[in-house]
Amino acid sequence: MIRISVESGCLVLKACDDDLAPRHESQLAFWGFEFNPVTKLFRSPEGRAAELAVKVTAYLARCERPFVVEPPAEAFVLERRDADLKLQQCVDRGRQFKNAGLDYTSSTDFLTFLNARIPRKLKEHQCKAALHLLAVDNGANFSVPGSGKTTVVLSVFQHLRERGDLDALFVVGPPACFGPWRMEFEEVVGRPPSYVILAGGDVDDRRGKYQVNKDSVCELYLTSYQTLQRDWEQVRLLFKYQGIRFFFIMDEAHYIKQVNGAWATAALNVARYAEKRCILTGTPFPRSYSDAFNLFEVLWPESAPISERQKHKIQFLSQKGDFAEASMVLEEAVAPLFYRVRKEDLGLAAQRFHAPIEVEMHSYEKRVYDAILDKICHASQSDYFRDLEVTMRLRRGRIMRLRQCVSYTALLGTAIEDYSEDLLEGSHSLADVIRRYDELEVPGKLDALLGLVQDLRKQGEKVVIWSNFVRTLELIRDTIHKLGIGVGLIYGKTPAENVNVCEELSREGIIREFVRPDSGIDVLAANPAACAESISLHKTCSHAIYYDLSYNCAQYVQSLDRIHRVGGSEDKEAHYHFLQYRDSLDQDVFANLQGKAARMSKIIDQDYPIYSLDMFGDDEELEAYARLFGNT
Repeated sequence: MIRISVESGCLVLKACDDDLAPRHESQLAFWGFEFNPVTKLFRSPEGRAAELAVKVTAYLARCERPFVVEPPAEAFVLERRDADLKLQQCVDRGRQFKNAGLDYTSSTDFLTFLNARIPRKLKEHQCKAALHLLAVDNGANFSVPGSGKTTVVLSVFQHLRERGDLDALFVVGPPACFGPWRMEFEEVVGRPPSYVILAGGDVDDRRGKYQVNKDSVCELYLTSYQTLQRDWEQVRLLFKYQGIRFFFIMDEAHYIKQVNGAWATAALNVARYAEKRCILTGTPFPRSYSDAFNLFEVLWPESAPISERQKHKIQFLSQKGDFAEASMVLEEAVAPLFYRVRKEDLGLAAQRFHAPIEVEMHSYEKRVYDAILDKICHASQSDYFRDLEVTMRLRRGRIMRLRQCVSYTALLGTAIEDYSEDLLEGSHSLADVIRRYDELEVPGKLDALLGLVQDLRKQGEKVVIWSNFVRTLELIRDTIHKLGIGVGLIYGKTPAENVNVCEELSREGIIREFVRPDSGIDVLAANPAACAESISLHKTCSHAIYYDLSYNCAQYVQSLDRIHRVGGSEDKEAHYHFLQYRDSLDQDVFANLQGKAARMSKIIDQDYPIYSLDMFGDDEELEAYARLFGNT
């Protein structure tokens, strides 16, 4: 008789010599069990006792092996069966909801609550998404950026809170989302939330904030993925032992795409102790369908919606390139558990992409650009003598130098990581030009920018200006400030709001001032890497100027949505202006981005979008180099 028990968090099997055949032992080994020949025990990996108790008992029953389950292991089996049953019921409700559409007769309580208790009037697609989330208990919202996913979650949370089912929201996301969650809470619920920011700062001070009880709990807790990785044990204790029912939200959830990654592991370690869970992202599967595995295990940690068999099949089909079949397997598992709104469903006014404004370089920047371009052309001819890795590093560095040229010539005096090639070697006069550039001239683009900003300000328009370089942003800020126009600056080192940062200097404070119509801050200079997601500027700003561009299409597309979103863009066109130096790298970057953005838009409007454009890589620089200088 095989005895199944639990010891120190591990599932343990004790079997006599004839209880298990070699094929049974092989199956246990496949699940990670280790056999101790001295004790004659099979021991599972730590932390998987509940999951494996169900698998092992079902397997032994199918194989007609005699076994007995001792009480702790039996409790795991019963809990898992209950979790499986709950998941199946939610899958059924989600499938029925998506097949039948919006059933107003069965949603009276929530719709009445929205009309009576929520100041913000939800759009129809937001109402449907909220009802879907209520139907499935733990759900995903994969709607496009700007569709109002935060509004959906906040309306559901407030409904469940007033009903007595939840106490607090715990949101994990990039620091840029902290301000929007607080501002949206006030807009949706009608008052500012009591909140705590659990990110950065003194470790002891931060961890002291986890010491709360039901009487002292705030409504909204905000933390970053980096902090969750460090503090997951404190978060787990907060969820598990304080008697507080948390709604656990993963915002921009594509950050946990990597299976077995540190951020994903932290999220999985705490998710099971939350009362309810929701994941939000407009880009659910950046690279492959396996990106979905973590997302849905966070939603349902006690009963995975995607079985091991389905995971293996999805990975196998994806490796073969059979994405259509892989998507069908994924749809079978998770389609009822997520809701998706496409861009075309939002009813927004048009996006107007104005023809690029071509600018002539001024004399000194033209001399430097032409010299560097000529040097690169000659250097490329000898690249085939070099090691491949060295060649790739040089080519990325050269493209970066050209990008610096078309942004701000003075940038050429800064170092580039892993790149030390001197493209002006022997030309002391040009090196001196770079050192003294600010004394010699104003960049041609800057003159064009100032003219465009002044014209838009005369029309009463607020403006966001995008650049990828911090020194360029600082130049833009300082120059616009001298014109008497109020300007804010946000880049990577602009701190998120917390107790150690003056509110006016934080990114949230700067954005709040910019979007306030009468604040006097009428221009925002920003870096797409720091400000392209989780930020809403559309209520008071409908003009964006791109001073320079990178080859990163994901950041570019996300930046477009900052001024084109639900709740302000329905009756107001979004305008995009581009500054380009004539006959320069600018034309290649722009054409490349426009083509990729069009392809990305088609892909992300699908239910199961997979794209590998350049969200997490830098191969575009190498492709650009090959286009411009050949592959030799």
